[in-house]
Amino acid sequence: MNLSESYKERPFLTFNLDDELFAVDVAKVREVLDYTNITKIPRTPEYMRGVINLRGSVVPVIDLRLKFGLSLTERKRNTCIIVLEVQSESDTLILGALADSVQEVFEFEDGQIEPSPKFGTKLKTDFLKAMGKRNDKFIMILDSDKVFSSDELIAVQEASEAANA
Repeated sequence: MNLSESYKERPFLTFNLDDELFAVDVAKVREVLDYTNITKIPRTPEYMRGVINLRGSVVPVIDLRLKFGLSLTERKRNTCIIVLEVQSESDTLILGALADSVQEVFEFEDGQIEPSPKFGTKLKTDFLKAMGKRNDKFIMILDSDKVFSSDELIAVQEASEAANA
């Protein structure tokens, strides 16, 4: 089975960070929320913006722009929080990811998917599942389970637990 076949008939949610387009498997998305107040947690990594209260549960919120080396996400009209299920080595975590805007949910067609480029051993890009093409634009398809290392997920989980105490 080729790469396009493995992504066929699987819906993806596309969203913007800066001027780049990203996609994540809809099966990993719990919901998309309007931007809400985020409670900051001291002594956490810069990309961890804080936590939100989601129907009585504490959910850590990550700034994907900072995580990917871009500038801080500014609150604008379309800024939102994508609530994701992320699989760590031993647990499923729920976390929010800030996005500049959500675009659409769609399925890739034949020939629209290519393997992610290899940049050598110095750059870690295993969080990219593949690259999609649509309307002459590249879409970076994320592996949401690999965006964060095990150590980073533990830090996020511990900060979330501390906020819950």
